Amino acid sequence: MLVVSELVQISDDEFEWSYARSGGPGGQNVNKVASKALLRWKASSTVAAIPTAARARMQALYPRRFTTEGDVVIQSQKYRDQERNREDCLMKLAEMIRAALVVPRARIVTRPTAVSKRRRVADKRKQSQKKYNRRVTSDE
Repeated sequence: MLVVSELVQISDDEFEWSYARSGGPGGQNVNKVASKALLRWKASSTVAAIPTAARARMQALYPRRFTTEGDVVIQSQKYRDQERNREDCLMKLAEMIRAALVVPRARIVTRPTAVSKRRRVADKRKQSQKKYNRRVTSDE
């Protein structure tokens, strides 16, 4: 059971695991042991796991992690043993879900102040004058 928060818990039955040979350090052991972990989670078919809005935010935040069928694919080959790579995949998924659960605050539309408008125009005039003074005049 992956516990993301008090409200969000995902059963281990929903995860599909596969393993492959990992690149990186490990010497001859790399050629023999499948330590790279691949996690596939059918996020589109699980209704009870996370809210629909959070799933949509997750898909917007991490589009490269989603397949066309709506599955989340996470891989890890950070460590030299399979179990730690499995834990790393689960940690990555939990962090993704936690980030998607945060509802972004709506932006309050504001207008620029009169002082900031004057400052902006003054800066533009100063920049324009600087460019004007750099011009090369021909004395012919």
